[in-house]
Amino acid sequence: MKRVLSGIKPSGEMNIGGYGGALHQFLAMQKEYDCYFFVPDLHAVTVPQDPRLLNRRSKEIAAYYIAAGIDPKQATIFIQSHVAAHAELGWLLETQAHFGELGRMTQFKEKSHGKDTVSSALFTYPVLMAADILLHQATHVPVGDDQKQHLELTRDLAQRFNNRFGTTFAIPEPIIPSIGSRIMGLDDPAKKMSKSNPNRNSYILLEDSPEDIRKKIGRAVTDSEGIVRYDWERKPEISNLIEIYAVVAGESAAAIEQRYRGVGYGPFKQDIADAVIAVLTPIQRRFGEIIASDELLTILRNGAEKAAASASATLRNAKAAMGLLTLD
Repeated sequence: MKRVLSGIKPSGEMNIGGYGGALHQFLAMQKEYDCYFFVPDLHAVTVPQDPRLLNRRSKEIAAYYIAAGIDPKQATIFIQSHVAAHAELGWLLETQAHFGELGRMTQFKEKSHGKDTVSSALFTYPVLMAADILLHQATHVPVGDDQKQHLELTRDLAQRFNNRFGTTFAIPEPIIPSIGSRIMGLDDPAKKMSKSNPNRNSYILLEDSPEDIRKKIGRAVTDSEGIVRYDWERKPEISNLIEIYAVVAGESAAAIEQRYRGVGYGPFKQDIADAVIAVLTPIQRRFGEIIASDELLTILRNGAEKAAASASATLRNAKAAMGLLTLD
């Protein structure tokens, strides 16, 4: 069976962008693939984190996986740092990565720009990402626009390793979502929706109340044309709202365009708010049930055991291929 690996970094509160770009996609994937959904907490610490917040957010991300509808009997859910093989394979792959190719990574340039100091882990972060994918022999990886370069590096490292040491890793293929991977700020469709934005009306958190959701969508920027049309180049503000609506309603952008032909932005926004609330309310209810429960910890323990078993054979083969002495 084809295998997918993906995760959501626990570096901030979950917003509707994370739902559209990840959780929403995961729900469909678990029916078609052998899925490994993890919480990449080792990636989060490439930049400074408050330890208490990191601990809490890691549990919250895992709880949101389950609350959104991911079935732990069908998919493997685990915390990255609970499977030591991720870090070990990351080091082995660093020996195969080139300084120049890591220096060309766009995300490193963006996250390090203007800072006096950055951690070496931020520089090598894409190699650990490659290890995550290759360790579990993922055949497919869902990627947004900001991750395409990292997946290309993963493919390059896998092919380089296989050529030098013999076939060891599957070469992963990208899954590029047709909708949901580009949910931007409600105040500025040129910037990704982010909790770091000081304008709290720019994002919708998964924990937001219905009243907050209605206010935020009501205040979302539009244009003066008054036409609901999906066109990111000419109408980014409206396209962003259509993207949100399409994700939560499970409809195509074309169907939404057709329904709101000749209808103003006011009713359009009201219906988006209703659709978002309808999706988030049951997620919030289930999240509240599981976040402090023994059930969550049991799921994470079981997931870590399954992920470790999946990882051990790949890591052993990689070490043996490189000539490292193994005892089994």
